[in-house]
Order: sequence, then C-alpha cells, then structure tokens
Amino acid sequence: MTGLLLGVDAGQTATKAVLFDLAGRPVASGSTRCPTVNPRPHWVERDMDDVWAAAADAIRQCTVDAPGPILAVGIVGHNDGLYLVDAAGRPVRAGITAMDSRASFEVDGWRPLFDELLALTGLVPFAGSPAALSAHLLRHEPTVMESARWLLFCKDWLRLRLTGEIATDRTEACASFCDVQTGEYSDRALELLGLSALRDKLPPIRGCSDIAGTVTSDAAERTGLAVGTPVVVGAHDVDGAAIGDGVLHAGQLSLMAGTFSINQVISDSVAVDPRWQARGFLTPGHWLNMSTSPASATNLDWLLRTVTGPIPHDQIDAEILAVSGDPSDVVFHPFLYGSPHGPAASASFLGMRGWHSRGHLLRALYEGVVCNHRTHVEALRSAFPTAPSARLSGGGSRSSVWPQLFADALDVDIEITDTTESGALGAALLAGLGIAAWPDLPTALAATVRVARRFTPVDPQRFDDLYARYLSTVQSLTEAHRP
Repeated sequence: MTGLLLGVDAGQTATKAVLFDLAGRPVASGSTRCPTVNPRPHWVERDMDDVWAAAADAIRQCTVDAPGPILAVGIVGHNDGLYLVDAAGRPVRAGITAMDSRASFEVDGWRPLFDELLALTGLVPFAGSPAALSAHLLRHEPTVMESARWLLFCKDWLRLRLTGEIATDRTEACASFCDVQTGEYSDRALELLGLSALRDKLPPIRGCSDIAGTVTSDAAERTGLAVGTPVVVGAHDVDGAAIGDGVLHAGQLSLMAGTFSINQVISDSVAVDPRWQARGFLTPGHWLNMSTSPASATNLDWLLRTVTGPIPHDQIDAEILAVSGDPSDVVFHPFLYGSPHGPAASASFLGMRGWHSRGHLLRALYEGVVCNHRTHVEALRSAFPTAPSARLSGGGSRSSVWPQLFADALDVDIEITDTTESGALGAALLAGLGIAAWPDLPTALAATVRVARRFTPVDPQRFDDLYARYLSTVQSLTEAHRP
C-alpha cells in the first residue's frame, strides 16, 4: 500500500493537521489557531463554526500541495468540555472547553457521591467535565439543552463536519458517564448525577479505528480532501499522543507538557483513586490512568505574553543554562489556571531578590512546572509499576533544558521521539489501521515511531531537595489562601 495518512489534532486553542507517509514521516503540515473567549468570569468558550473553519484551513494547508493520494483521515481532540448540536447537526450554543470552571457549584453538590462515582466511573467530576457542564446548562440554559440532540466532544464535532456522521469512542465517552470496567454508558452513573434525561443525547460509542464515514462533497470543497476519503472515529488527544510516542504497554509512562500537565500510565487492570482518572484506553483490556492539572508549559506562554514579551526558545534555554550553577533560590508555583492542590492554590514567584536575573525566573518557572508533573507521577507510582524510562511530548519537549529537568526530577530516562506532533501522528496511525495499512497497532508503531533524543538523570538528589522546598511552600501558601 502506498499513499499518505492525514492526522488532525484539535487542541483547545489551535488545530494542527499533518500528512504522514506510511513510515510516519511528515510530508506536509498546517496549523490554525482558534482562540478561546471569556464572555464571563470562569467561562472559556469557542464559536463552534470557527473551530471547524480553523480545522478546515489547517487541513487545506496540507492538501494544497499533497505529494500523493490521501488514503484516510484520523482526528484526535481535547477531551471534556461540551460541544452541543441539534438534530440537523448545527451548534446550539458556543462550544465549551475543558478550561471552563463555571460549573463548580454543580461539582460541589456531588461531593457526597464522589466515592460511589469514583468506584463506578473511575473518576470524579470536575468543573470542565461534560457531566458538570451539562448539569450547569440544564440549570441555567434549559432551552439550549432542550434543543440539543447530541452532546459531542471537539473531535466528534469536526468529524461530523467532515462526514455528517454522529459517533464517539470509548476514550472520550468515559469522561463522565461510563462504567470504568466495561467502557459502556452507565445508567447508574447518569442517575447519580441527576442526568438520566440526557441518556438519548449521548452519541454511539465505536472503535477508535473504525471508519465512521467518508468526506462529504461540502467538506471536500472546504478542505481540499477528495470526496469519499475514509474518516475513522478517532480518540482523545492524550491517547493519540501516547501511541504517537510509541506508548502502548502496561507500565509505560507518558508525559505531555502543554496546556495541561498530563501524566499517564497504561495498566491492564483497574485501580481507582481521586488523584487520577482511570479511563478506557484505545485497546480493549487496557486503561489509561491520567493524573492531570492545567499547570504545565502554558505558564511559559503566559509569562512571554504578559510580562517579558516574546523570547526565542533557544535564548530561554541559554539564559537558564547561564544561571544553572546558582542555587535554586526562586520557587515558582505554576497554578495560573488550576492545580492538584485544590482551588485555593494560586501561581506565585517566591524568594526573588534584586540580584536575580530573568534567567533565574525562567529557570524557576521550568522547575515549578516539572515539580507539578512530579506530584502527579508520584501519585501514579503509588499504585502502578512504571518502566525506567518515560516518553515526553508537548511544547516542553522541544527545549534542550526542560527534558533534563524531567529526567532529574523523576529519576528516569526521558525519551523524545522524532516527531514534534505526536497527537497528529497518533490520529494518522488510527486512520491507517482503519484501512488496514498495518495488521495491528504494535506493527504500526514499529514502522513509524523512533526515539530521537534521550536524557538520563544527572543530579536527582538536587531535584529531591528542590521538590521538598516546593511542596513546603505550596502547602504554606495554600493554607494562607484558604477562605
């Protein structure tokens, strides 16, 4: 078989489309931003038609000079949030992203049910989850919920626009309403949440590499794809990034340093804990255990946007290396948008003195982000055996400094593959499986995923000391900020 596979990775602010050959090498790419808006405090929304337009533009950037036939399309996208459409497939309101926190009142009301929900679904709701947002809209926008026919995730909305077909997959459906053991919708979970009336609005669950439909004439005109091109169901972007990084087996640790601090380990049995979410993985009989918070490399984006102005990433690395021999006097808490320490925790720089340079602050930010990842990884390690190496992707993986900090903080080898777009590659791999380009996922990974860089621990003891100070200051300030 010869030809190309298109992988689309729809994040919370931008969508990337990448064409890969069957060896996993990128041959064309496109990227378009679709910024979020904050019409009210705690609201984080996007116009759904703008989300589709951004995806279509990113795809067209790939198709305009595609060096061969495009065999199939796969899509992965951000999970949680809520994208509502009516019976005609049209949006009934703006899409809501996982960064939204308007539904904290609804979550507080479910706290007495957390233990039962955790045991049943593998997770507890948070403000940006479909359950919490649905409950909030039922309370505050009942006519909107009445007009909604389907409750979709971001990638399901985009696939609907490409094919006209409604579906989701087990990696996304398990965000709120599924039995963690079976991966199927749970009537009991809906009952506990008071959302039984929404059962018929949940999309059918299909396999991630199943062909959901083909590109329609309208979508072809908008994207440059050929009419009839197969489009597979797709998956949650973190699952896509995991396989795009070659992570497939129990015990393998996958880290994503981007908008969210994503820390996940695959298991072949279920273990539930409020510190992580046990979600169905791409392959039956496996679970992806995710410990996350919105507190990773996005902190650097904020600093560059609001404080320092743009700085090239190689210059950031150089400024950090220039002060690497100095003590880590400055501590940064990366909690601009949330934390694993409860809602009272907030972002802060501590220990700044007049002799500190910009390099000291940048290093503290890098270290604080890595410390937050370590908090999540230590939670996972308390229940799951992990391999002596981990795969890192996301914006943090492109630095020459950040991965070494991860290696020292976690005392493991950090491996980075030769693709900068692991989510898009994962989507393309699912597309290839859908058209039988490979017989199975292990064969696909062997043909397409290669480790390009490896960082081994240099001074884990120094980071142990830094991490102890970090945790102490987090605890002290969280107590001070508690109402």
